[in-house]
This record gives sequence, C-alpha cells and structure tokens, in this order.
Amino acid sequence: QVPLVESGGGLVQAGGSLRLSCAASATIFTINYMGWYRQAPGKQRELVATITSRGTTRYTDSVKGRFTISRDNAKNTVYLQMNSLKPEDTAVYYCYTDRYGLGPDYWGQGTQVTVSS
Repeated sequence: QVPLVESGGGLVQAGGSLRLSCAASATIFTINYMGWYRQAPGKQRELVATITSRGTTRYTDSVKGRFTISRDNAKNTVYLQMNSLKPEDTAVYYCYTDRYGLGPDYWGQGTQVTVSS
C-alpha cells in the first residue's frame, strides 16, 4: 500500500503560483514513475507531468515552461510547482504512482486548483 496525500491547492489569480505536494506513506525511491493528472468539469482527464526514478521529466505542451515536477525521495514526496497560472489550469489535480510501469496503481485524493481572471 502506498497511500498518497495531496496538499497545496487553492484559489489564485492569473499569473500567480502554487505548489502542490503529494506525500507517500512509504519510500518512493524505487517507484519508477510518478506524476500528476488533472481534470476539469466536463473535460477529459489530462496527464500533466511525469517524473521517473532517474529524474527524467515530461510535460504536456500547455504547461511547458510554467510547471515543474520534482521529487524528494528523502521526504517521500512529489511536487508540482505551478507558475504563471492561467484560468485554463483550473481543475482537480491528482497525483499517482506507477510502480510497475503498467499504469497508475495508486492515486491521491485530489486537490482543487482554481485560477481566477
């Protein structure tokens, strides 16, 4: 079991910043893939960012240059730093683990990010 607890969401004006945290109850240094999805009302779930155990990162085009995913294995935590936020970023953000490379197997509870114009 790898319970994931998210925090850091909230309301921010366009151009502002937030940092989301995803804290695991167990060590994450052996987990190959972790990342963040987001889902806005009436929209499909979108993969935002991923990070591998080696620190390799990938981002969806719409957030490149604005979002940064990182992991702190000592703290068993994955972060999503979100800068220059836009109203289009408004969504519920979910972190996940992919321990075996077969797809997400554990999910955080979701944290709401609302960006006002």
